[in-house]
Amino acid sequence: MKIKLTAVSLLALLLGGCALAPGGHIPDSSSGGLFSDDSRSAYEQEFSEAELMKLVDVYQISPMLLSELAQKPAKPAFNSALEQARANYDYTVGRGDILNVTVWNHPELTIPAGSMRSAEEAGNWVHSDGTIFYPYIGKVQVAGKKVTEIREDITRKLAKYIESPQVDVTVAAFRSQRVFVTGAVQQPGTVPVTNVPMTLIEAVNAAGGLNEAANWNKVTLTRGDMVREFNLRELYQSGNTDQNILLQPNDVVHVARNDDNKVFVLGEVRKPMSYMIGQSGMTLAEALSEAGGMFEATANASGIFVIRQAEDDSGKIAKVYQLNAENAVALVMAEQFEMHQRDIVYVTAAPISRWNRVINQLLPSITGLYSIGRFSDDIGN
Repeated sequence: MKIKLTAVSLLALLLGGCALAPGGHIPDSSSGGLFSDDSRSAYEQEFSEAELMKLVDVYQISPMLLSELAQKPAKPAFNSALEQARANYDYTVGRGDILNVTVWNHPELTIPAGSMRSAEEAGNWVHSDGTIFYPYIGKVQVAGKKVTEIREDITRKLAKYIESPQVDVTVAAFRSQRVFVTGAVQQPGTVPVTNVPMTLIEAVNAAGGLNEAANWNKVTLTRGDMVREFNLRELYQSGNTDQNILLQPNDVVHVARNDDNKVFVLGEVRKPMSYMIGQSGMTLAEALSEAGGMFEATANASGIFVIRQAEDDSGKIAKVYQLNAENAVALVMAEQFEMHQRDIVYVTAAPISRWNRVINQLLPSITGLYSIGRFSDDIGN
């Protein structure tokens, strides 16, 4: 992964160098390029365009492509698994919790919570050995049990001393279990687990909700050795309850920051730099607009490219999407082309015919890096 990121970054830096100097252009064989004539001749004999396509996929942005790339909006759906988990949820008492035990018609066995004492202060604290002490029956093992099980135990044991005791057990303070909420939330910290089932979104809300730096597309849940990623954007905007889950004690919920959720706009634009993708996403048209638009005098409207890192298992380094914006109607397609995190937008001043040559000239470095990465993966496996 790091090798592929390095390769794509190298491609961006070499292309971006053209945008930082006045009159920047993509070098070709007539302008000296990146190689001497001898090295270029040897290289062009070794690497053909067919070999280039083995590492880089190039696509023309068209209505058909947009249809293929478009993600169908998630429809609000009933999450039966979540609701079943809610229905089956029952709190388990742990060490440090405080219980209130009430025996009806026997006030001598019930410690009342008066005006000077809260229910927590008047309750029975669960000791480190998992027990509480109760009159007549002594120690009662409660840790790891439901309150209904504790009630049955106390009722059975008290029946030796009291005829038909009516016992009620409640948790006065939930102190034994918690989940951890970290990252870009208003109040990162711990959220106690109670007798009310808590979901992912409820834990985030209990931590004050997302802050301005949050990337709500990337919320990670860590549960033991299991790590799972959720998209709160789908939950908030589309009501996709599949992006919600019932939490368990010691779960860690981490909301990523939006710092890495950016795109890079380079080449013949007025403000070449990186731009943050907002909570509602960003399109190619918005990225170009953020960069102040193209230089009309020097930019080649037929050469707007988006470089996107390829999937790890694709055997490719990058995907290159080309938009021909010579026709203003193409800007409609730019508005429909969704940007991804770490995409690189490059607007060239050179004719389209030179683009393949630029990628071809970069192939020695990219191929070397890619080969190292593949070799490292083989060793790791």
